[in-house]
Amino acid sequence: MTDTSSERGSAIEPDAARPRIHVSIHLRWGDLDALGHVNNTSMLKLLEEARLRAFWKGDGEADPLPTAVFEMDVLESGGSRATLIARQEIEYYRPVPYGQRPLDVQMWIGRMGGSSADICFEVYSPLGDETPVIYARATAVVVIVDTASGRPTRWSELERAAWAPFISAPIDYRRGSAS
Repeated sequence: MTDTSSERGSAIEPDAARPRIHVSIHLRWGDLDALGHVNNTSMLKLLEEARLRAFWKGDGEADPLPTAVFEMDVLESGGSRATLIARQEIEYYRPVPYGQRPLDVQMWIGRMGGSSADICFEVYSPLGDETPVIYARATAVVVIVDTASGRPTRWSELERAAWAPFISAPIDYRRGSAS
């Protein structure tokens, strides 16, 4: 885990100039490991759930977020496009304890290319906590592909326009010791 003390300084402070997407994610008892905190593989599932809620329109029962531009056919077989994860990186700051209140997963676009985007995440303690606690930061590189050819395809103008307000600096990860 990474120390979040003063050596990190403002690196973990949100970019006040750009809004973030907030997605509340409830923990499940099955997300815990034998040590009583969220397992590292479960963290990937929590981030995936936040990403799906942020970018897919869903079933129409709830109001979608302004970034929700994908129709469900992007998730289901038979659609003309699909999203694939090309790379993921997570930096843990402290173990996530089990709680009944949902975690506050904050997201933004750290980089937007022609057919890929770096989706950045910060996982915080539930909204309303007196002192927010950051548990982890992560980046998922998402690539949009044509399902017929399997080749990357460009983001649409609608997708770019919806995501533009949420583009901000990517996460600057702390690296291991120099070799």
